[in-house]
Amino acid sequence: MSRSRSAVTSILLATTVMAAPIAAQGAPTVGATDDPFLWLEEVEGPRALEWVTQRNAATLAELGNDPLFGTLEREVLAILNSRERIVYPTVRGEFAYNYWTDAEHPRGYYRRSPLSAYLVGAPVWETVLDIDALAREEGVPWAFGGLSCLAPEERRCLAGLSRGGSDAREVREFDLVTKRFVDGGFLLPEAKSSSAWVDENTVLVSTDWGPGSLTGSGYPRIVKLWKRGTPLASATPVFEADTSHMGAWAGSYETASGIQAYVSHRPRFFEGTVHLWRSGRLVPVEVPLDADPEFFQDQLVVYVRDPWTVGGRTYPTGSVIAMGLEPFLAGRRDFTAVVTPGPTMTVQGISVTKGSLLVSVLENVQGQLWKFRHVGRRWVRGEVEAPRQGTVGLADVSPTSDRFFFTYSSFLQPTTLYVHEANGRIREVQRLPAQFDARGLTIEQLHARSADGTQVPYFVVHRTGLARDGQAPTLLYGYGGFEVNLTSAYSATVGKAWLERGGVYVVANIRGGGEFGPAWHRSAQKANRQRAYDDFAAVAQDLVARGITSAPRLGINGGSNGGLLMGVAMTQHPELYGAVVIDVPLLDMLRYHRLLAGASWMAEYGNPDIPEERAWIERYSPYQNVRAGQRYPRPLFTTTTRDDRVHPGHARKMAARMLAQGYPVLYYENVEGGHGAGVTPEQRAKMIAVRFTYLWTQLARGTPTP
Repeated sequence: MSRSRSAVTSILLATTVMAAPIAAQGAPTVGATDDPFLWLEEVEGPRALEWVTQRNAATLAELGNDPLFGTLEREVLAILNSRERIVYPTVRGEFAYNYWTDAEHPRGYYRRSPLSAYLVGAPVWETVLDIDALAREEGVPWAFGGLSCLAPEERRCLAGLSRGGSDAREVREFDLVTKRFVDGGFLLPEAKSSSAWVDENTVLVSTDWGPGSLTGSGYPRIVKLWKRGTPLASATPVFEADTSHMGAWAGSYETASGIQAYVSHRPRFFEGTVHLWRSGRLVPVEVPLDADPEFFQDQLVVYVRDPWTVGGRTYPTGSVIAMGLEPFLAGRRDFTAVVTPGPTMTVQGISVTKGSLLVSVLENVQGQLWKFRHVGRRWVRGEVEAPRQGTVGLADVSPTSDRFFFTYSSFLQPTTLYVHEANGRIREVQRLPAQFDARGLTIEQLHARSADGTQVPYFVVHRTGLARDGQAPTLLYGYGGFEVNLTSAYSATVGKAWLERGGVYVVANIRGGGEFGPAWHRSAQKANRQRAYDDFAAVAQDLVARGITSAPRLGINGGSNGGLLMGVAMTQHPELYGAVVIDVPLLDMLRYHRLLAGASWMAEYGNPDIPEERAWIERYSPYQNVRAGQRYPRPLFTTTTRDDRVHPGHARKMAARMLAQGYPVLYYENVEGGHGAGVTPEQRAKMIAVRFTYLWTQLARGTPTP
């Protein structure tokens, strides 16, 4: 399986290693004794859980009694349990594999069909691994954590199992032929470990090896080589990062001849190195620390984040360049440009098929998919035909085949899955039925002028002929961090719970995101973080100025880093909003680096222990800036007990502080779900019903009940 240029960043955003058992995380540290709510950082502490139970009960007693709640919960659950969903394939040999959940299998099951039957729309499914049955058998609330299989046969796999949907996983060897875990096979205990095949009897492993084996960020720093049939404790160290670094991980990618293992080392979040495991030793791929390497046939492909002068040429930010891997490792540096970005274009990802390099791009936040062939020293570009004005994504790609699957969707067009055959023919495999009534809806792309004059784009989905009288209940969504971009994509739950009922939906492409490449992201890092918050406020003000909505009718929502954005928006501009939904957030930014993997994000936000950096952080940190006597909109905080990525203490403490200051607050914490909204469809439906019942209650006062 090929890796996109953002794969390492995605791994880091999606994984954290706990330095201690989850119940002990967030113990008070020096300098934090003036915080009266530190006890809420005891994730599974009895007092903290009692507080959570009380807040959940209060929220459900209020929102759950609204007739809309039950309606939304039923409608959303029907969507989540519907069999009318895209069946995304992972092609392994002659089979199409798929992970599926439904009403009978809320935790899901991994299944397969002959590929030939899948491609003609008549799949014949057989169960490979039933997670619900496993959870019942073992008495553990398992969630599926994916499979990494040994190429080219792809029979033996490393299967991840997550307790309650947390990021920590247990890894077990699984046989796709016998459809059983391998007796005496590779087994990694529950941790934030990474593992990668070297060959049938060898894996690279990065995990918590015991005291001293984690970095200050709580990530593993030691990668070892583990042989089949030997104790894990006897594995041989092959790489060790400094404790001050972010961490080191084991990984692999598929080639035309098999598997290539590697070690990914991150000194800091946005800087890393890759070492290939070759002939019993690690071979460094010496590109700039902030560049992303990819491998296509015999070529090294590099995504350039900072201008790189090499081989007598300078390649600008956002370029994709390539040269032969073996000559590169031998010291040559004669790269060829593959992609040179324009001012409104950015590369989203890079993947490889047997004969093509696939590059997905955004042009003015609209998706395109380019296909390159390497001919001599030239790269010949073609474009994969797909609709415009939406999002194009890759669904399944293999370096051993020229067949690949991709998707298209927009805010209003249901996701469609296409197959691109080896002969270049493209045909539709499956189209998602409309899951909400989009008749009469339209999409606009508008721009707001931020405080420093920057033009910030945003999408608006609304009824054609919307009266610009400021009365439309409007939901504004944002993120603005870690070079993550927000694009036009179909959301059945937003459509059903919000758009279909007359709400306006807005997505802001603020700085800090990746919509216009690395420079758009970096312009809002660290000391310049306020720019992202100014951009978001500018979009809100622009919506009001255009008459699309008004402050009492404007609600905002974001999660994780977007939850931080919501906390800042509420504390800096309470006059702009009538409702605030703050999901799985960071909020105590003076302690974020001491909770779970927070230290790994200091490259994004800064280090609160450095006085200069603390000064800019404490100016916006929501937990420190929420004060009594203000006119804040009533917020809704959501999180999950099993979130071992962003500590639930952030949401708990902020809610508790606001309650102590006399503000009405709604709070809902799901017991499962990791860094999300739940594991089972029932859990997710309840969380979504809480969110949208709250929004309609807050924003539709004085208007007909939707």
